[in-house]
Amino acid sequence: RSRRGGTGNTGGTGNNGMDAPSAAGLGGADPQLQRFIEVETQKQRFQQLVHQMTELCWEKCMDKPGPKLDSRAETCFVNCVERFIDTSQFILNRLEQTQKSKSAFSESLSD
Repeated sequence: RSRRGGTGNTGGTGNNGMDAPSAAGLGGADPQLQRFIEVETQKQRFQQLVHQMTELCWEKCMDKPGPKLDSRAETCFVNCVERFIDTSQFILNRLEQTQKSKSAFSESLSD
């Protein structure tokens, strides 16, 4: 695997440019189909997050691959994964707060 020559994907929704139809956009479609699409979309996002985390932490922690991880690299990987999860959770919480404040602002304007 080359270092930083890979996908060039640094974020986004993780759908590689292919927009899966959202369940909300299906209107009166079958509820089972809507649920299936939601689950598959979540799986795809999770896989993309794992890919991003793996790429980021590999770049940061793996100086020279060997037959096994040394304690420094292992500690680095653990810290990297934990910070990646913390950061992802922070961003999600922040987006939710922003969305809630926009909704509250819109509701106050319509009153």
